[in-house]
Amino acid sequence: MSGDLFERARQWLAEDPDEDTRSELEALLVADDVEALADRFGERLEFGTAGLRGELGAGPNRMNQAVVIRAAAGFAAYLRDQGSALDATAGTAGTVVIGYDARHKSDVFARDTAEVLSGAGLGALVLPRALPTPVLAYAIRALGCVGGVMVTASHNPPKDNGYKVYLGAGSDSDGSQIVPPADALISARIDAVGPLAGVPRGAGWTLLGDEVLDAYVERVAGLVDATVPRNLRIVYTPMHGVGRDVAVAVFEAAGFPPLMVVPAQAEADPDFPTVAFPNPEEPGAMDLALAVARESAADLILANDPDADRCAVGVRDAGSPAGYRMLRGDEVGVLLAVHVIRRGATGTLACSIVSSSLLGKIAADAGLPFAETLTGFKWIAQVPGLSYGYEEALGYCVDPDAVRDKDGISAGLLVAELADQLKAEGRTLDDELDSIARRHGVHATDQLSVRVRDRSDIAAMMERLRHSPPASLGGRAVEGIDDLAAGSAALPATEGLRFRLAGDARVVVRPSGTEPKLKCYLEVIVPVTASVAVAREAAATRMAAIKHDLAEATDLSV
Repeated sequence: MSGDLFERARQWLAEDPDEDTRSELEALLVADDVEALADRFGERLEFGTAGLRGELGAGPNRMNQAVVIRAAAGFAAYLRDQGSALDATAGTAGTVVIGYDARHKSDVFARDTAEVLSGAGLGALVLPRALPTPVLAYAIRALGCVGGVMVTASHNPPKDNGYKVYLGAGSDSDGSQIVPPADALISARIDAVGPLAGVPRGAGWTLLGDEVLDAYVERVAGLVDATVPRNLRIVYTPMHGVGRDVAVAVFEAAGFPPLMVVPAQAEADPDFPTVAFPNPEEPGAMDLALAVARESAADLILANDPDADRCAVGVRDAGSPAGYRMLRGDEVGVLLAVHVIRRGATGTLACSIVSSSLLGKIAADAGLPFAETLTGFKWIAQVPGLSYGYEEALGYCVDPDAVRDKDGISAGLLVAELADQLKAEGRTLDDELDSIARRHGVHATDQLSVRVRDRSDIAAMMERLRHSPPASLGGRAVEGIDDLAAGSAALPATEGLRFRLAGDARVVVRPSGTEPKLKCYLEVIVPVTASVAVAREAAATRMAAIKHDLAEATDLSV
């Protein structure tokens, strides 16, 4: 077995185009490090609806140039299979636009992709520099491309990178990330790619100028009226990512006072030196922004994740030791829903199955259609007639005609517009949340998750819950269990379980699609009878009890 492992490693080394990963592999071979080689060659990164994502390094189970070149060649072959290699209207080769963030090797992977697509006879356009994911999503539709690729690992740890694939003109997706069966078809074409030396590489790709970026800034800034005087002090952090310059330009063009950018996190840095995990939801990630907000008496805190497709929001909170608190993704989601409705939204509102059920009630109250989708923005973006969509993991789509994906910059701008309007009325975002609660009840949501080293642990947890489910959680009977893996008329099959509890409560358990985590999503609904504060306290008590029992049922620690 180890002999076969070493032989596969040597074969990989013979065609590896990257000096860094060659050196890594040579050192492992010299050291006879069977464990490390097995980790790199025992499995391979699977191409799915999230594309590719994994740790940088040598071998098929890592992100590297060899893996990316094969992925690009497989994607090009898929486009040819679908007839997308030709633009039917122009009779010319279809075009794919490529973006990348500031992570290690992102620019290299983008260039490799451009060369492979060009070599396959497709047009290849590369964004002018490291830019946010929503700029790439915008470019696909704005430029009429048949597809797009974004090299990013979003909010993953510094050692990771990833590869998102979008379909464009002529497809049902039309600017959104791939969904089945495209993922399996692309994966099969990747598997069919032979030796790297046989993959054609072309030099006919084009490095774009700033025109598409300028158009994106103009489009987003144009969502609000720039002539309205603004009186809002906003602290902003790009979390060492690529959002700063674009966010600053958008807010300036929209007529807001200059953003107060957190100095220590302002520059793009692939090592993310001030955070353990560059995700605004992670403990400690927002500490520096909170400190700047306190020092400057800010009205609002906005944060993007490193590729700026997510948006976190912080508000003043006199009851918090920090003086501010970060809103939950569901809170921002319903605030934006109410705001876009007041702005005149007429289409469908949508959210994922793990997001709050409150959005459906808000849509019904406004007489608007509502859709519930599987987790992941690729599914929300597929909703016909979408006017607004969100998922609890800080993802919001407020302008689907331009960006058919989550966009942390446009979402932040509309949150700021709402906060500014409320401030002019002597109200706050918390006041608005209370108003929503009085109308629809308190919808408290929370998460319980665990990060694992071995993904097989997640599968074992899921099987245990499936075959020996709890009879009650938090003293509330489990009245029904939906096995999401079975699928339904409304939802395609996905790995997950939904527990329906007595007394208006719900728990969804599923593996993370992008990280080695098992995630549990909880919701408790309490009507407001006496006061919002009393209802929130009751919801918190019920939530804590459910969370405690769920931790025991899944062997997770609260």
